[in-house]
Amino acid sequence: MFDYETKNLRNVCLISHGNAGKTSLCEALLYKAKATDRLGKVLDGNTVSDYDAEEIKRKISINTTIEPLEWKGVKINIIDTPGYFDFVGEQIEGVEAADNAVIMVSGKSGVSAGTERSWDFAQAKNMPVMFFINKLDDHKANYQKVLEELKDNFGKSVAPCLFPIKDGDDFIGFIDIVSMQAKMFNKDGSITFEDIPENMQEIAQTNRDMLMEAVAEVSDEFMEKYFDSGEFTDDEITYALKHGVKEGTFVPVLCGSVLKGIGIEILLDYMRKYFCNPLEAGTVIGENPKTGDAAEIEADRDKPLCAKVFKTIVDPYVGKMSFLKVMSGTLCADSTVYNSTKGENEKIAKLYVMRGKKQFDVPKLYAGDIGVTAKLLCTDTSDTLCSAKEPVVLEKIDFPEPVLSLAVIPKAKGDEEKISAGLNKLVEEDPTFKVYQNKETKQTIIAGTGEQHLNIITTKLQNKFGVAVELAEPKIAYRETIKKKVKVEGKHKKQSGGHGQYGHVWIEFEPCDSENLVFEEKVFGGSVPKNFFPAVEKGLRDSVKSGVLAGYPVVNLKATLVDGSYHSVDSSEMAFKTAANLAYKAGLAQADPVLLEPVGRLKVKARNDYTGDVVGDINKRRGRVLGMEPKDKNITEVEAEVPMGEMAKYAIDLRAITNGRGKFSFVFDHYEEAPYNIRDKVVAESKKQ
Repeated sequence: MFDYETKNLRNVCLISHGNAGKTSLCEALLYKAKATDRLGKVLDGNTVSDYDAEEIKRKISINTTIEPLEWKGVKINIIDTPGYFDFVGEQIEGVEAADNAVIMVSGKSGVSAGTERSWDFAQAKNMPVMFFINKLDDHKANYQKVLEELKDNFGKSVAPCLFPIKDGDDFIGFIDIVSMQAKMFNKDGSITFEDIPENMQEIAQTNRDMLMEAVAEVSDEFMEKYFDSGEFTDDEITYALKHGVKEGTFVPVLCGSVLKGIGIEILLDYMRKYFCNPLEAGTVIGENPKTGDAAEIEADRDKPLCAKVFKTIVDPYVGKMSFLKVMSGTLCADSTVYNSTKGENEKIAKLYVMRGKKQFDVPKLYAGDIGVTAKLLCTDTSDTLCSAKEPVVLEKIDFPEPVLSLAVIPKAKGDEEKISAGLNKLVEEDPTFKVYQNKETKQTIIAGTGEQHLNIITTKLQNKFGVAVELAEPKIAYRETIKKKVKVEGKHKKQSGGHGQYGHVWIEFEPCDSENLVFEEKVFGGSVPKNFFPAVEKGLRDSVKSGVLAGYPVVNLKATLVDGSYHSVDSSEMAFKTAANLAYKAGLAQADPVLLEPVGRLKVKARNDYTGDVVGDINKRRGRVLGMEPKDKNITEVEAEVPMGEMAKYAIDLRAITNGRGKFSFVFDHYEEAPYNIRDKVVAESKKQ
């Protein structure tokens, strides 16, 4: 099953919004192709692709998996991807490995944000697309409504190829819009070809007209004929399917019911006939790392080796597993390859083809195929493996930056090192996951694409590395400053037998523009000897690390040493440092101290019909809208300044406001004075700690 020529390979990713039925479709495809002997169900927790314990528990896909099958002389690598927004990194990895995409749409809920995102992923890679409208056995399903939504959203190239025939709630057959025949299901599983029922002639013709319109989009010649006659021959329609699908100018719409196994065989046939093999997917452009010259990579098994790692799994027992696609040449087990991204050689021991969690040893992988190898030492996701004699580096996969950050709190003391080691391992397998230490707040911060994503991370941390943590909103890095000028005294005098301690200063404190402390001295007559000036400055620089309101660093402060006194025996650097600290505490308390909060620059892109809600939400967060600018069709960008303390879970809230259709960026911009209610709240919390 595993030794297929490149021309007989199809790499197909299943992408969609969550809960459209991708995993169930994958299960049905495997079963129909006799790759499995039973039909697993998501609710029963026994599907091939959702084998992870958390996937079984939550009844959702979390990981991208590869499920190869054979169909009429062709090997189809089905790539099942998660649908929920929190696992967008997994979706991107699946799309990276694919040459074609089946976008699933629910016949009940229709086009969603996930449908639009799936289309954008496919278009970014210029890959052939088919739509599969699922759940048509449900009485709430409306095929025609969903079809029209697809055309409205994705253009005239969207072409209905099937139309469901229902008897009440029963799904009893299809109208084949290409041949204009009815295909009726028999109880024994066979199909009878009949004339289209009279009461469906009109809807069939409506869909036929849509099909003709899509065929016309394939070429200028076809468009001219369409304007002349409005019809095409069967041969011309077949040509449109064969060439238009591969060129992206024709997007077939199929339909069925995955749970009832309806439409599965037709989908497999369409994949085999009309989707492109890796040779037809076109060349990939890389770069020679030695010369910087562009290099064309062809899916030819006889060319030099080039493979790309598109996914990594880190297992504490097995080690690192690298999922890769052979872009060119042949990758052999028990061989040495060159990681051109890192500039290091890697030893390939064994090669596997995966189906779910099952591994099948293979001696080699040809151009266009997908497989796995284990225990590579320096290779990460996005790295290129190639021949050292003819090195090439492929473009790295573009993953989104994290949008949600939370602080990690150990449940048990002493687990900090284990937590750090585990989190760093998880970073290796998830490019959308980041970990960093906030030195100011002394918190470990993890960042990801959503709340569910980070919850899964903590579960993996416990299951794989045996450490439990809680998540909390990160502390905000406030600052403090003063609003008026004061002159204060600081005197440190202590006598305890022998040498005493004596330091005495007068210091003026005032606001300034510099973020860091500005220290000056204007002492006359030697009241404070010059050799103690550095001690006074050092005492002040130590002091500004903690403000008098809530203990946050002090900024925009100027301190001028103007007077003081000393003792020839008892004065010391330590005494003057202490005196400076006493003056600091007294002075800032009198100088109208204020709390400064960090403010970020927010940019939100959303559809025009969501703009009002987006702006209203910004106002609730004490934000200031700076401007609104039209972007793409029906899209507006809102720019605003918002306090960072109001943005902890903005990613979750924006997703709810825009039904998943909003995008945003948020970066720190400046500090400004916090309102009294915020100041009082922060001060009260600091006193509790």
